[in-house]
Amino acid sequence: MEVYYNCLRCKGRKVRVMTRDGRQYTGVVKDVDYNNLYLETEGGDVKTSAFYPYGYPYGYASSILTLSLFTLLAIALI
Repeated sequence: MEVYYNCLRCKGRKVRVMTRDGRQYTGVVKDVDYNNLYLETEGGDVKTSAFYPYGYPYGYASSILTLSLFTLLAIALI
């Protein structure tokens, strides 16, 4: 629950997130719920899609990355 409140305080602000597997992401926290952090990445460098298994069609890239709060190791304002 503490992770949720830490992420909630960062909503709308630019952060760097480090996950338990060592990956780092930079972007703006768009939203937080009790399970996930929604991070708008810079320049759309990370693209995820549940509807297009091979990526989005040309021109329809999403820059919102969904991270499970369970996988977060650290979050820092930058």
